[in-house]
Amino acid sequence: MFSFKNLFRNDINIMTIEDILYDEIQEFNASDKRAWMVIGDKYYRCENDIYNRRITRKTENGEIIDYSKANNKLAHGFVKNLVDEKIGYLLTKDYSLKCDNEEYIEKVKDVLGKYFQYTLTRLGYEASNKGIAWLQIYINERGKFGMMIIPAEQCVPLWKDNTHTELDGMIRYYVQTVYEGREKKQITHVEYYTDKETYFYVLNGDHLIPDIEQHEGGPILHYKKGEEDRSWGKVPFIAFKNNFLEYPDVKFIKSLVDSYDKSRSDIDNFIEETKNLVYVLKGYGGQDLSEFMKDLNYYRAIKIDDPEYGGVDTLTPKIDIEAAKEHFEQLKRDINEFGQGVPKDLDKFGNSPSGTALKFLYSGLDLKCNHLEVEFRQAFNQLLYFINVYLAENGQGNYENEYVELIFNRDIQINETEAITNAQNSKGIISDKTIIANHPWVSDVEAELAQIEKENKSNEPPLFKEGDEE
Repeated sequence: MFSFKNLFRNDINIMTIEDILYDEIQEFNASDKRAWMVIGDKYYRCENDIYNRRITRKTENGEIIDYSKANNKLAHGFVKNLVDEKIGYLLTKDYSLKCDNEEYIEKVKDVLGKYFQYTLTRLGYEASNKGIAWLQIYINERGKFGMMIIPAEQCVPLWKDNTHTELDGMIRYYVQTVYEGREKKQITHVEYYTDKETYFYVLNGDHLIPDIEQHEGGPILHYKKGEEDRSWGKVPFIAFKNNFLEYPDVKFIKSLVDSYDKSRSDIDNFIEETKNLVYVLKGYGGQDLSEFMKDLNYYRAIKIDDPEYGGVDTLTPKIDIEAAKEHFEQLKRDINEFGQGVPKDLDKFGNSPSGTALKFLYSGLDLKCNHLEVEFRQAFNQLLYFINVYLAENGQGNYENEYVELIFNRDIQINETEAITNAQNSKGIISDKTIIANHPWVSDVEAELAQIEKENKSNEPPLFKEGDEE
């Protein structure tokens, strides 16, 4: 447990809180988790490892880069496609909140603001690419509730438990570029948050010193209520995890993507280097190969010393296209399967797959989204703690014991013809409201019911009669 009250001390060594924070940052920088954050972000931008590839050859003086060989670098955006598919499926449609207390729901929505759906989407991308996303909670200068996504590679969480459910502290560090006269200089700022206060440091060599330009180094409490300083009672950071392992999506498919990039690049190099014929010379009278190519290109003829046995034959290098194609296709299937994406080979299901077939197609994506949904709901429950504190501080009531369910409305693909037929066949068995809610053409149930009621009252004839053309 990390706190100012529990520093490591003995007769030989005295370890200050600054020493602890510095060691935690160094350990995090060298960690596997942070390395995957950087990789996930790069591969989403299609900055794959293939771009670092070098073609080398051995010489008497050692291995050198061979610039005479083709070195095409084909990077493929599998990671971006799979992450976009996941976020588009789970987080692009408006979320819903479910609670028995409608008044509380309206207050929560008001605090979250009209852009919270966008914030959820951004958190989804951050978590998918880096394994975890961090949302910082604060009160702005006008006394309003605020949220800010902090890049995960800047955050060093100090957990209270091994299951990573509650924070004991949070270290945030970031680099700022400043000018001192005409000289550009980079300063590493370090902020340390506890459940009560915040401390500010700058990195000076291999140790931390108080940042006197930031509240004289602190500590300061989390926010102000009027002229009075207040604390949240919890570390004001919320973890939105991609999965319980806190790893990004790229970790589970990177080797397959790298193999696909390498194999396709090798084929591209082969095609580039063998697009011309290979000449086999017999009885050639020239001095060297460059003279041979010069005579061939300029005169369209060459000299042969031995007319009887001399000559020029050509070889056309060949590649087993079918074997290469099968290898690529299998890699694509593996990437999609282990990346838990929707299969793209719809020839197996037809152009208009049934509802059962669609459920099978989306089973992998549903499973992946389920993990993200569980973690995001847990994070939302923690967000409600801060919202409740804010509401209480502003005299809007005590809602500590209220339960709110965050509902994600997935962008589920359906067979429209099948869905409409099922809706018609359900008439008289279930309510009209339920039928309308499940009709694929209806996006707003209440608005649709109001329109139906309006048309029934006015006795307006339908816009289209059976058998009429539009």
